[in-house]
Amino acid sequence: MADSRDEPLVLGIETSCDETGVGVVRGTTLLADAVASSVDEHARFGGVVPEVASRAHLEAMVPTIDRALKEADVSARDLDGIAVTAGPGLAGALLVGVSAAKAYAYALGKPLYGVNHLASHICVDQLEHGPLPEPTMALLVSGGHSSLLLSADITSDVRPLGATIDDAAGEAFDKIARVLDLGFPGGPVIDRYAREGDPGAIAFPRGLTGPRDPAYDFSFSGLKTAVARWIEARRAAGEDVPVRDVAASFQEAVVDVLTRKAVRACKDEGVDHLMIGGGVAANSRLRALAQERCEAAGIRLRVPRPKLCTDNGAMVAALGAEMVARNRAASDWDLSADSSLPVTDPHVPGRTPAQDTHAQDHDHVHELGEENLYS
Repeated sequence: MADSRDEPLVLGIETSCDETGVGVVRGTTLLADAVASSVDEHARFGGVVPEVASRAHLEAMVPTIDRALKEADVSARDLDGIAVTAGPGLAGALLVGVSAAKAYAYALGKPLYGVNHLASHICVDQLEHGPLPEPTMALLVSGGHSSLLLSADITSDVRPLGATIDDAAGEAFDKIARVLDLGFPGGPVIDRYAREGDPGAIAFPRGLTGPRDPAYDFSFSGLKTAVARWIEARRAAGEDVPVRDVAASFQEAVVDVLTRKAVRACKDEGVDHLMIGGGVAANSRLRALAQERCEAAGIRLRVPRPKLCTDNGAMVAALGAEMVARNRAASDWDLSADSSLPVTDPHVPGRTPAQDTHAQDHDHVHELGEENLYS
């Protein structure tokens, strides 16, 4: 049996947006994944309200942590570390999670790891399909991000190949759902309506797919505008809007571009597999078309189950467990939230003695000694 050094037990906290996620992971094994969502509180506004999200995190934090520990059947004292999303995300929401993680880590005398939200979305696939290949090609698609990333080491080396230059895919889904009066969030409802529609009914544009366009960047603003104008023209003419066909045609335009560019990146970089993560990775058509195109290109596709694609604490715990397993430096107690933390920083390590001449001992676990404030 592997010892605790080989299979670190880590609790992860995720509060980058509107879901309070707490996960417990032992190595690459998921023990608990507790989520408290505030999506219903945002629905009447048609989008996430940062202040509402922050307050919801405050209310849900302790009960969700307790629920995760109970589900995992472990004691907080048994943890080998506490990981938390330090960024990117909503500043206020991130601060709630970072503050909670600091409190628990200090009280327990455990190392603290501030990790990157995007890198966590990649690392969560280890809980589904085992250790990540190195390098890993990842397509991350969510409400705030549409990115192609190449990671040689998920704990220290993540290189961006391309990203959205305007609306992310998830934002486009939300906006088109709003135009169609389908509610919020838009991703699941567009997916549901699209299953009964014709994806070839309307020829919506594919952004940044011309021969002179950036190979790996994305743009969905033009598509969003084209769909909205098409709908407005129908309504102005007094004609019915075929909601299912619009949903299917719009969705096809999005996933066509995403999968086409992802497969191209794999071929160009000589990577024989593709990992897809982020909330939009739960989309049924994206998963199906990616599988079809990857098989045709001889590329192995890795996509976590839908629950692990959306924001969750398990993905943060998974990356934290990798940090412990690879002996990465823990974060300092002055760790802060960074709403624009670059993906090139998978985690926020502590300062070295050369960077902080006032520090006598940067191992904050040792600084606590025998003191343990958690009861």
